[in-house]
Amino acid sequence: MKAVSTISGRAIPLGLKNIDTDVIIPAHWLKTVSREGLGKGAFETIRAAPGNPFDVEDFAGAPILIAGDNFGCGSSREHAAWAMLDMGLTAVIAPSFSDIFAGNAFKNGILAVELPQEQVDRLLEVAKEHPVTIDLENQVVTTPFQDRFAFEIDPFRKRCLLEGLDEIGLTLASEGAITQHENQREGALPWLDKPNRRDAA
Repeated sequence: MKAVSTISGRAIPLGLKNIDTDVIIPAHWLKTVSREGLGKGAFETIRAAPGNPFDVEDFAGAPILIAGDNFGCGSSREHAAWAMLDMGLTAVIAPSFSDIFAGNAFKNGILAVELPQEQVDRLLEVAKEHPVTIDLENQVVTTPFQDRFAFEIDPFRKRCLLEGLDEIGLTLASEGAITQHENQREGALPWLDKPNRRDAA
């Protein structure tokens, strides 16, 4: 997982409420277990509508999406986070998120920033023509117009995102403690490491 610290650039001003995971990545894209190529299907139904923000050239490659309330609701599918990453999104700003989506986003290195609706509305307006910056270390979203919106994040999730630690990375970070525990266990409970009698036979 790539480390996340400061995310700065254009932000797609979507703003729609109740965007569920089937909108993020339709079910017919779920036949693959690969993370590559899913970006083509991300927000497929929205992108099919004329004048949608995803078609605006200025937002090509934008790392941030600004959405409405209850983003990521619906069924639990990790493909939603994979699809967003594949299209270049590394952060979403919204008034609220589905718990399951927020968890999947975090595990895949996507920063979910929750802000009050009035602040999201301000960012939607600014994002039409100007960049937005998310500073995870200081937990603040800023704009070129001196807007400064503080956000909360779980300390554990913050650390993992800043250090690029997924579940495997967290385990490897404790390798020394794990080895020490195994060595102590070997001395205290040696029979656990003896070969099974049937296997030996």
